[in-house]
Amino acid sequence: MSTVYRKTAKGVTEIETRAHRLMPRLRGVLILVDGKRSDEELGPLVGGDAAAPLASLHNDGFIEVLATLADRPAERPHDRGVSERGVERRASGSSDAASSLRAFETLRRDAVRSVNDQLGPAGETVALELERAKTPADLQRLLLLSVQVLRDFRGVAAAEAFAARFTLPPQA
Repeated sequence: MSTVYRKTAKGVTEIETRAHRLMPRLRGVLILVDGKRSDEELGPLVGGDAAAPLASLHNDGFIEVLATLADRPAERPHDRGVSERGVERRASGSSDAASSLRAFETLRRDAVRSVNDQLGPAGETVALELERAKTPADLQRLLLLSVQVLRDFRGVAAAEAFAARFTLPPQA
């Protein structure tokens, strides 16, 4: 069984202010907790077993259990995209505004996840700014910033792949 965690208000405050002065390893794990990845998926991202740091963060009130999942087959990336698009298409009959909002939120969530996956704690500031984006223009500006940060930390290939994924113009 896998467990999915999400940050509590205390956890979000810690990311924003460092008020509790978490040890760097715990802070890094807290940054990666997004309410989507299971403890098993976080393991490789934190460089080993995530159980101990997650338990510590949970016991101290920085994260909470969102869901416990039964073992499931690995999800193929193309399956996920098709199912999300299919759900959006079925739900889009209600209104264009709701559909646009869902598309914006999906794009924002995917960008945050991509930045976290590729940069880990080094991308914390950019990921937090992406999460706060309220308009498509804000998100576009922050996606361009993300490309620059990725270029600096991961190289041109990673930056171009990110730009292509989020349909951004190539950067000079």
